[in-house]
Amino acid sequence: MKAIVSICRWLVGLLFIFSGLIKANDPQGLSYKMREFFEAWHTEFLSGLSLSSSIGMNILEVVAGVAIIIGWRSKFFSWVLLILITFFTFLTSYVLFSGKIAACGCFGDCVPLTPNQTFTKDVVLLVLILIIFFNYNKISSLFSAKISATIVAISFVFVGGMQWYALNHLPYKDCLPFKKGNNILEQMKPPVGSVSDSFAIFYTYKKNGQTIKINAEKFPDDFDSTYVQVGEEEKTLIRKGNSTPKILDFTLKTIDSSVNVTDQILNQQGKYMLIFVKEFPENPVAVESFINMPVLKKMSNEKMPYYIVTSDVEGVKGYALDNSHILKLDGTVLKTAARANPTYFMMQGATILDKAAAIDAERLLK
Repeated sequence: MKAIVSICRWLVGLLFIFSGLIKANDPQGLSYKMREFFEAWHTEFLSGLSLSSSIGMNILEVVAGVAIIIGWRSKFFSWVLLILITFFTFLTSYVLFSGKIAACGCFGDCVPLTPNQTFTKDVVLLVLILIIFFNYNKISSLFSAKISATIVAISFVFVGGMQWYALNHLPYKDCLPFKKGNNILEQMKPPVGSVSDSFAIFYTYKKNGQTIKINAEKFPDDFDSTYVQVGEEEKTLIRKGNSTPKILDFTLKTIDSSVNVTDQILNQQGKYMLIFVKEFPENPVAVESFINMPVLKKMSNEKMPYYIVTSDVEGVKGYALDNSHILKLDGTVLKTAARANPTYFMMQGATILDKAAAIDAERLLK
């Protein structure tokens, strides 16, 4: 039994470490997913805790994984793992059976899983963790208490620092459709070889007092005027397609007249900069540090076109910026495009040549 427990703890520990690290690559993305759950549960008042919860969850996953592998405080961390996997199983079952959320984001954007896959994964993990939970006394520590505590502390600091960097700069590995090298217009098209959703259409008729539902492709041979249609046309999904573009609703509009200028912007010749701003600080005193004004001045001097793309229409009014340089974009799309606030995209046509957070924006002009 001790050998089985050892295998279980290594499997569980490594999977929790992997899960925590891959989400720590993009803690902002996980916080957005948490907000989806809060909205689905009508608990929007918790949205302000989404980012701190995201950071804490990623740290806890890695720390618990490390601790159970090295056998440090096995009773305590077996409880931690059991609580976590119970919570995760609840979330994945909600995603799978409610249909209100497309995916749980368990492994972030870099390892997308279907709701069925994530739920199955968590059920298997629950079984493995129950084995650990009821046999924690068979776990032997690999190191002394002092060394074990040091290893766990290092893992805590490492994951915390990793997330601090990702939030202030950009994710280490970009797994979004707006990653470097992608063409935005191409990403707005259905994938090559994809198929659309297939639906069956039904009509409801009455004949001789009986209600009959008829498939639009298989009308009865005796169909005539004695059939009287009742009710509306019904569509039933019979096969889920895969033709959804990776980028949806990317529509750039002018700030003053809301004219759609997406094609005009993305098809222009030469290099230009898109500066994505999710929201502006309420106090415009910090303009230069926030928007990195030296970079804007340098682009102006070099005659390089630039556009500030934002969904914060009211916030931008507090800044002395030329409206010809400001464009509107849907807030949900903008959050996908820009993890840091602001995020600079060096563009050529519709292709993203490079991207950086404002703090690193000067690198794009070298």
